[in-house]
Amino acid sequence: MSELQIWLLVLGAAVVVAVVLFNWLQERRFRKQAEAAFELPSVDPLARPGATPRESPGRIEPALREPVFDVADATDLPEASEPRLHIEAEPVADLRAAPAAANTTPPAATAAPAPYDELIEYRVRLACEGVLANVFADAFNRSRSLGKAVRWAGLPVGAAQWEALQPWRDVHYQQVVVTMQLADRNGAAEPGQLGSLCDLLQETAQAHGLRIACDDAAEALERAQAIDHFCVDVDVLIGLNVMARGEGAVNLARIVGEAVGNGMVLGADGVFQLIDSRGEPLYTLCNHDAEPFAEVVEDGQASQGVTLQFDVPRVPDGLKVFDGMVAFGRKLANEVGGILVDDNLRPLTDTGIEKIRTQLAQIYERMEARGVPSGSRRALRLFA
Repeated sequence: MSELQIWLLVLGAAVVVAVVLFNWLQERRFRKQAEAAFELPSVDPLARPGATPRESPGRIEPALREPVFDVADATDLPEASEPRLHIEAEPVADLRAAPAAANTTPPAATAAPAPYDELIEYRVRLACEGVLANVFADAFNRSRSLGKAVRWAGLPVGAAQWEALQPWRDVHYQQVVVTMQLADRNGAAEPGQLGSLCDLLQETAQAHGLRIACDDAAEALERAQAIDHFCVDVDVLIGLNVMARGEGAVNLARIVGEAVGNGMVLGADGVFQLIDSRGEPLYTLCNHDAEPFAEVVEDGQASQGVTLQFDVPRVPDGLKVFDGMVAFGRKLANEVGGILVDDNLRPLTDTGIEKIRTQLAQIYERMEARGVPSGSRRALRLFA
C-alpha cells in the first residue's frame, strides 16, 4: 500500500470521526433543549399570589393517592358543587412559535385552575394561542371510541374561566386540556388507551402547529390499577326481597300503590326508582319475576316477590338511605302479607340488618379516606 493510500485512509477516518462527533454534539444540544422545554416551572405563573407549590401526596395502600381538597370538586364543567381538588393551571411548554389568530387578544392575567382531577384522570395539555375550536373536531369525535370517558376543556382567549370545549362553536382557545378517566366499572385504563389518546392529540398538534405535553403514562397506569383495586373493594349492591310466604304470591297492585305513595317513579325499563334532588336514584324496586312493572297493574296480578336494590357507592348519606329502604321493605311485607329476606332468601332480623349497617359504615369510611365520598361526582364517575 502506497503512502498516498495510507494518508487517504487516515483522512477518511478523521472525517468519519468528525461527523460522528458533530452529530453527537447536535443531538445532545437538541435533547437538552427539548427537556428544558417540557420541564414544568417550579413556580406556576398562573398560581394565586402567595400560593406554595403542591407537595406530592404520600402513597397509602392500596396505593391510592389522597389529594388535598379545596372548596369544589374538579370533576364537572364548568363548576361543581362537590369539594374540588386544588390544582394550579400549568402552562404547556413553548416549543415553537405558532401564529395567533387575527382577532385574538392578550390572555387573561390570572386564569382559574384547569379542570383536571389528578386522582382519577390522565391529562394531555395543548397550547393553542388563538386556535379555533373546530380544529379539534376530528380528535373530539374519535376520542369517544377509546373505551374510557374523555373530557375536553378549553380556556378561551382573554378569558379567566375554563369551559367544556365544543368543536362546533365559534371560539378561539389559548389552552386546551384533555383528560381520560383511569378506571370505571369496566376496569382500569389500559396502556393502549392512554397511548391512543396521546397519539390522537399529537396528530392534531402536528397538523395545526400546536404545542403538546402528555403526562407520564407509566405513572398514570399505576394510579389506574390502584383506583381499580379500590373500586372493586367498595363496589357493593345490596338487595332486599319481599317474598310471598309458602306457596302464595304477593299482590302487585298493592306493591305499586305503596311504591307510588312512597314517591317512587316508574322508569322506561319497568323499574321503580326513588329519585333524589340531583335526579339520581337512591334505591330501586323491581319485580322478582322476569316481567317488569307496567304503568297499569290489574287488581289480581301477582308475583312471587319484589326486590329492593341499593347501589352503595353511588348514594350520598347511605346509612340514612339504607334505613329508609329497610323501613319501606318492611312496610311492603306487612301490606302484602309477605316476608323480608336477603339475597340468600334468609329472613332479615334486626341483628342481620345491623350487621349490614356496620359493613356499610366501614365501606363509607374507606371511601372518605380515599377522597371518593359516596354519592359525590367523583364516585358517580367511577361507578357509572
